[in-house]
Amino acid sequence: MKTAHPPRTARAVRAPGGLSLRVDTRAFTVVLLLLLAALAASVVLIGTGDFPISSSDVLRTLVGQGDAGQEFIVRELRLPRVLVGLLVGACLGLGGALFQSVSRNPLGSPDVLGLSQGATAGALAVIVLFSGSATAVTLGALAGGLVTGVAIYFLAWKQGVHGYRLVLVGIGVNAVVTAVNGYLITKADFVDAARAVVWMTGSLNGRDWTQVWPLLALGAVLLPLVLGQARGLRMLEMGDDTAYALGVRVERVRLLLMGSAVLLTAAATAAAGPVSFVALTAPQLARRLTRSPGPNLLPSLCMGAALLVVADWASQRAFGADQLPVGVVTGALGGVYLLWLLVTERKKGRI
Repeated sequence: MKTAHPPRTARAVRAPGGLSLRVDTRAFTVVLLLLLAALAASVVLIGTGDFPISSSDVLRTLVGQGDAGQEFIVRELRLPRVLVGLLVGACLGLGGALFQSVSRNPLGSPDVLGLSQGATAGALAVIVLFSGSATAVTLGALAGGLVTGVAIYFLAWKQGVHGYRLVLVGIGVNAVVTAVNGYLITKADFVDAARAVVWMTGSLNGRDWTQVWPLLALGAVLLPLVLGQARGLRMLEMGDDTAYALGVRVERVRLLLMGSAVLLTAAATAAAGPVSFVALTAPQLARRLTRSPGPNLLPSLCMGAALLVVADWASQRAFGADQLPVGVVTGALGGVYLLWLLVTERKKGRI
C-alpha cells in the first residue's frame, strides 16, 4: 500500500548571482488573484456614484484619455478615496497577520487587543477636548494607537511576551479604553459628539490625497522591514525555545514586528477611522486560501485591500438609496465571522 503525499506547491527559483529562492506557487497564485480582484473592484468602485461611469471609461480616464468632467470626477474625487481604501485595508490586513503570528492566536487582532480603540481615544480627545482640525484628529489617533500599543506590550511583559497573555492584557486594555471613549462622548457638546460618532463609525467619505501620501510613505518603509523579518516570524510561530535554538533574537524580532503592526494599525485608523474586523478576518481568509501555516504576510495584505474595497462598494450599492459607512458593513460581516471563529476554536479545544 502506497502512502499518499500532499502535492508540492513550492519550487526553487534561481536568481541572478547564484541565489536560490523558495517560492510557494499556491501562495503566489493567491496573491496574484487577490491583486486582480482588488484592482477590478477598485475600477468598479471608481465608476460608482451619483454620476456613474462605465469601467471602460474609468480605465480610459486613468490613462489620460477621458473628457474634462470625467478627469475631475475620477482623479480628484473618487481615485483618492479608493486608494485610501486599498491602503487602509492593506495596512489592517498586514497588521492583523503580524499580531496573530506573534501571539500565535487567531484572536490576536488589533480589534480585540484594543489598538483600534486606543487610536479612537486619541482622536476623540482631540475632537472633544480641543475641537481640533482634521489634521490634529489624525495625529491624535496615531498617538493614541502608539501609546496603547506600548502599554499593552509592557503590561504583558514577564520575562518575555507570551501570546495568550498578550491577548488577555489586550482585552482588558480594550475594555478600559472603550470606557474612556464613552466618557469622552458624554462630556462633548452636541456638535463635537456628532462629529466624533461619525468618525468612530469608520468611513472613506471625503478622503483625499492628503490621506494617501502618508499611508504610501509608511507602507514603503514598513513593508520591506516586515518582509525582511519573515523568517524570524515563521520561527516565532514554532515557539520561543525553538526560535532561540534556530538563532532568532526573539524579543528583538517580536518588538520590531509588534511596533510595525501598531504603526500600521494606528495609521489606518487615523486615515479612515476604526474600520472593524478587517485585521481579524483578512489573515484567516488568506491562510485558508493559501493552505499555508506560515504568517502569509503578502496574502493577508492583498486580502485586506480587496475586502475593504469590496465592502465599500457594498456600502454604496447593497442598501438601495442609503449609503452606509464602510465600517458598518465590515463590522456586521466581521462580527458574524468572529462568532464562527470562536465556535470553531472551541470545537478544536483551543479555547
